[in-house]
Amino acid sequence: MDAPPLDELGARLGIVLREPELIAQAFVHSSYFNENPDLVAGHNERLEFYGDAVIGVAVSRLLYERYPDEDEGFLTARRAALVNRDALAEMALSMGLDRRLLLGRGESDAGGATRPSVLAACFEAMAGALALSEGTERAEGVLEHLFGPRLDALAEIAGVPKSAKSLLQEWSQRNRGLKPVYQLTATSGPPHEQLFRVTVVLNGEALGTGAGSSRQRAEEQAAAVALAELETDRAERSSAS
Repeated sequence: MDAPPLDELGARLGIVLREPELIAQAFVHSSYFNENPDLVAGHNERLEFYGDAVIGVAVSRLLYERYPDEDEGFLTARRAALVNRDALAEMALSMGLDRRLLLGRGESDAGGATRPSVLAACFEAMAGALALSEGTERAEGVLEHLFGPRLDALAEIAGVPKSAKSLLQEWSQRNRGLKPVYQLTATSGPPHEQLFRVTVVLNGEALGTGAGSSRQRAEEQAAAVALAELETDRAERSSAS
């Protein structure tokens, strides 16, 4: 299946891509470049290196502005929860970046498009390409928009940091009188680097889907997505009333 047009990605990010050729390079794995050096200008490893730094700055600023009274330890913990490999891999999947990856034959046959390390690197490379193409300030704005809902899901209660699963269970018991159920919907990738996909369900309604290198991490991601969706729904109802 061919990758969707890049203008679709731009629309999802809320921008018109100025240098689509550079953005396209973010999805070229080194294995593809090694097998097809005449078809592409390069692979995405240098963009990944740059994107890692861009994401770090964007998320750090988002946390710094959101929590003006918290100390370095709090901010560091929140950043680690947002910018770890599994979290970035889940974001890449949610944006369909796996469908844009160009992989060498061996890497593709080995399930490279489902590996958390490959997906996270692809997301970082996209961030690096955006910064070079659109400018650092604009790229950071896009990243803050992407990470905002996930940060909302990591909110603390009564001064004690809690997991997204704990927060979702408290919400569901308080508002629905029920506990959420986590359903394993898929596993993919080689045995040594599997990717688990989990959907959290409440009273038959799917609230969110997450992915991770373990079922526990996938459940945590699913809870975080569910909390972000619930917060969005609450904000929309408030603005409409």
